[in-house]
Order: sequence, then C-alpha cells, then structure tokens
Amino acid sequence: MSKKEIAEYLSRIAGALERLAPAPPKAPDFSAAEAFVWRASGEAFHAVARVNRVDLSLLEGIDRQRDMLFANTRRFAQGLPANNALLWGARGMGKSSLVKSIHGALAGEGLKLVEIHREDIEALPALLGRLSEAPFRFIVFCDDLSFDGGETSYKALKSALEGGVEGRPANVLFYATSNRRHLLPRDMMENERASAIHPGEAVEEKVSLSDRFGLWIGFHHCSQDDYLAIVFGYARHFGLDAPEDAIRAEALEWSITRGARSGRVAWQYIQDLAGRLGKELP
Repeated sequence: MSKKEIAEYLSRIAGALERLAPAPPKAPDFSAAEAFVWRASGEAFHAVARVNRVDLSLLEGIDRQRDMLFANTRRFAQGLPANNALLWGARGMGKSSLVKSIHGALAGEGLKLVEIHREDIEALPALLGRLSEAPFRFIVFCDDLSFDGGETSYKALKSALEGGVEGRPANVLFYATSNRRHLLPRDMMENERASAIHPGEAVEEKVSLSDRFGLWIGFHHCSQDDYLAIVFGYARHFGLDAPEDAIRAEALEWSITRGARSGRVAWQYIQDLAGRLGKELP
C-alpha cells in the first residue's frame, strides 16, 4: 500500500473509533433543581423534582443532633469552615430525614444536595471533581453507608475526604448516615486484630475512615415520652382528628408490635391512622 492509502485507511479507523466512543458527559445545570442523584455509570446528575423530606420542625426528640448539624450546615452555606458529618446509631431515629430537612431549610441560600449511592462510593473522586467546577455549594449525601469484610472501596472514600493530593473541594461537604460508628463491622475489625502482625496498626487503619468526619452525631432509641411526642406532633401537623387517648393507646400498641420506638415507627403509625381516617398526607 502507498503512504497515501495507509494514511486514508488510518483516518477511517480513527473516525470509526471516535463514533464508537461515548459522548462526553454534558455539563450539569445545577440551577434546575435543589437536589440531584449522581449516577456513576454515566457520570450523570439526575435532578430531583420533589425531595422526599419532612419539615424540620416535625423532627422531635433529636433537638441536640438537629442543632449541631444545622449549625454546621449553615456555616458551610455561608462560606465559613465546616466539617464532614457522620450520623450514626439507632435505626429509624431520623438520621437521613435530618440531613434532607436541614437542606430544605437552607436550600434558599443556594445550597444543593447531591445523593451518591453506597454502591457508587468508589466514584466519589470523580463526583467531587465535577462539583468543584460549579458555582454552588454542595452537600454530598450517602445514606446507610457501611462496608463489609473484603471490601476496599472505603480506601477511596478516605482519600477523597481527607489526605489526597487534591483534597476535598472547598464548595463540598460530605454527610453520611450509618448504623455503625466506624462504618465497618465489629467482626471485621476483630479479625484484623487477630490476624495482623501488628494488631494495633491494622485496627487503626480501619478506624481512620471515621476519623475523616470531623463531626460525629450519635442517635439512640427514644423514650416512650419522646415517641409519643413525635406521634402527636405529626397528628397535629396533618390535622388527624382523633381522640388523644385513642391515639396514645394505638401508638403504644403499634410500637409494641414492631418491637421498637422510633421516629420511623411513629411515622408508620401515622400513615395507618391517616388511611383509616380517609386523610391524605402530602
């Protein structure tokens, strides 16, 4: 083949490869919504038309936790220093609800919420890179974050939050919820201690993940009084017209059948009560 034919042949190959290559992701329009979901597979941001959250005033029994996270988030929204936050502890006590409700209270200040799924956590560095170029401030939120034995994706999270060369962008905070304080199962940490040459160093390496969160906020099972305060708060807010004695007795029976008292159990009872009363909930 002549040099000209070879050049034409290579040009056709290059053109075919360009057509097969995926198109570069479009620049997201963060002004289109208050909240987005990050899809790592296509590096795409999907706008959320209506965030699933409740009004901040309805979150009863977690006043201290609410005040701590709200103050941290408001400082960040105002351009002041703030910490990544780990909300850990008892299930159903409003960890994820608190994050979404606080964002709702501050969204008017230009604060955006971006949810990343636990399965996509290895793509967090790519997500942070995309957000760093945007003229907004972002809370990146991962609900129910935890890692099982054998997983190594937690190392990507450690590097992305603190310690990497680039570091966390100044316009991004990372909030996570988990039932585990250190995000790793206890047996995983105990196995590391038993099998490592230097047990202390092995455990330190695992625990250092949670150290990347400057703010630890613990949630614990609520008392009966707090549980009933949550129930009656919802009932008043949604105008559920039923005798207080009946609501109290039913709510307590509901918690007994569920084997727990929590904000989630209270909300489930309220949904049942509203359905029986023929009342729609927004």
